[in-house]
Amino acid sequence: MAEDAAAPHVLLICYPGQGHINPMLRLAKRLATKGLLVTCSSSSIVRDKLAAASGVSAGGAGVPVGRGRLRFDFLDDPFDGTELDLHDFLHHLETSGPPALAALLRRQAEAGRPVACVVGNPFLPWATDVAADAGVPAAVLWVQSCAVFSIYYHFAHGLVKFPREGDDARLAIPGLPDLSAADVPSFLHASHPYKVLGDTVQGQFRNMARASWVLVNSFAELERDVLAALPGVTPRPPRLIPVGPLVELGVGGQDEGDDGAGAAMRGDLISAAEDCVAWLDAQAPRSVVYASVGSIVMLPAEAVAEMAHGLAATGRAFLWVVRPDTRSLLPEGFILDGAVAAAGGGRGMVVPWSPQDRVLAHPAVACFLTHCGWNSTLETVAAGVPVVAFPQWGDQCTDAKFLVDDLRMGVHLRAPLRREGVREAVDAVVAGSEADAMRANARAWSATARATVALGGSSDLHVQAFVDEVSRRARGWQAEAPAV
Repeated sequence: MAEDAAAPHVLLICYPGQGHINPMLRLAKRLATKGLLVTCSSSSIVRDKLAAASGVSAGGAGVPVGRGRLRFDFLDDPFDGTELDLHDFLHHLETSGPPALAALLRRQAEAGRPVACVVGNPFLPWATDVAADAGVPAAVLWVQSCAVFSIYYHFAHGLVKFPREGDDARLAIPGLPDLSAADVPSFLHASHPYKVLGDTVQGQFRNMARASWVLVNSFAELERDVLAALPGVTPRPPRLIPVGPLVELGVGGQDEGDDGAGAAMRGDLISAAEDCVAWLDAQAPRSVVYASVGSIVMLPAEAVAEMAHGLAATGRAFLWVVRPDTRSLLPEGFILDGAVAAAGGGRGMVVPWSPQDRVLAHPAVACFLTHCGWNSTLETVAAGVPVVAFPQWGDQCTDAKFLVDDLRMGVHLRAPLRREGVREAVDAVVAGSEADAMRANARAWSATARATVALGGSSDLHVQAFVDEVSRRARGWQAEAPAV
């Protein structure tokens, strides 16, 4: 423990959603590997699930990862058992979160591990203010793309005129291709039902200047143009530091450079069906369609039925993630004990959740039918798997455009969802006239993604520079601190 006490302590705090927990935990592993003591934190609402998924109890010493250590400690923001909708939950975090985070920082200091840096999250903009008030340097982990950051930044500062829904006008932002209204994150549209999420993200820009670093889950080679253009924007935005892709890249999900202790640590809020990997082992190479719309998207019953019939109509084996809250929408008789029954031709498997990094890395997977969330986008880029892009909301709309039109590693699946559209899109990306080119592009991007996080790669150097600067600042504080 003496070695842990001497290591600079970084606290990462994120919104308690799967799409935020995954990059936080993966960044935490990389920071710990380089010798830091790292605490992962979030709302108490996910304490028990994360402890079960990671195998690490909250508040304890944590586990060794590389040359450092990783632990969990959560906000004391108790719930009264009332079911909260999204608006009320965000309000709960906004009111209960700041004092709970301030108390958490005090507890760390009292335990002999004062926090040298707080890494916050765009959905918790107040975390930067709490850190500043406590005299602790802060960073922000932006969990979406640099392109989406630029779009939000231009919107927040009124730098360009955004097209309205249904307009033919195009949006021109330096470093980005021309965008239609459909390509813009849907949170910025007046009709979006969850505009509160857009308002929350925009809130981050009001105090972004208080953060010393803005770390981004992306990599320089992937978004070179937008990274080059942002410094020329007025008012000048903060410098983005790409530290991604924050995905599991090694065999069986183990990151390169990890000593193995962190490999088994996952943050799945829904238990993953590990038996699906054994099922993939029995399939031929590049024969399986993998389909998942992530942890939040809720398709209507008609769309679920069309997806089911469409996957069956491809004539290919498929692995489909259907969350427990959506399972009742499947057509009657479609599944039996998790395996697709006669309605699916007996070729598929339906699971409530999957170890997606391992699935995408499996040689049996031919393509990924995805909602294009940024984590899933980076995972499929890193794995080199072509996509059928089926975005639903938020930044997914922008991510889909880049996957298909810029990276050229897939096709669009257009709304409204129809079974014929599913079959045609899968056929196009697996066996169509452009399939070989898409697969080659995907493989090339995979090689680049792996190189950037390998020792000496661009993102690895950015992570190391961040660790070095946090360590220098921590040593300065220790030198100035009065003797005890």
